[in-house]
Amino acid sequence: MAETKRICTFLLRLIAFGTTLSAAIIMASSHERTTVLALSFEARYSDTPAFKYFVIVNAVVSIYGFLLLFLPSESLLWRLVVALDVVFTMFLTSSISAALAIAYVGKKGNPNAGWLPICDQVTKYCNQVKGALAVGFISVIIYMLLLLYSIHRVLNPLLVDKS
Repeated sequence: MAETKRICTFLLRLIAFGTTLSAAIIMASSHERTTVLALSFEARYSDTPAFKYFVIVNAVVSIYGFLLLFLPSESLLWRLVVALDVVFTMFLTSSISAALAIAYVGKKGNPNAGWLPICDQVTKYCNQVKGALAVGFISVIIYMLLLLYSIHRVLNPLLVDKS
């Protein structure tokens, strides 16, 4: 039973590594140049601080996830991993929230502020951002599951009455 749990945790952490790395790569490679009414402009992820934050957080969390793949299961560092899982899950959640807010403004605009939607002009860019956000959501869900399992694994021996 312990071996099955270890394999499942390893696979979940491997998927989490893949999703965070994919989200960072998809967002970082999103750009498109277009011309509207004889004005040429380029939409890039680096034009928006929230998208840069999303890429940086996903890159850092993917490095963290990659390093955890090599941590032995009997290591005492797993207690530290619980705290780090909390921190990185919150970072992922905040980065997806910030990026979603900017993506919504890009898609719908804000007529009260005079901001026009841009997704009608740069559809490839917007589709790539949507893909990165979808993969980012998956990584947040996976990290929340890993966090719950990590908490259970660390606290369960403390809570079980050993008579």
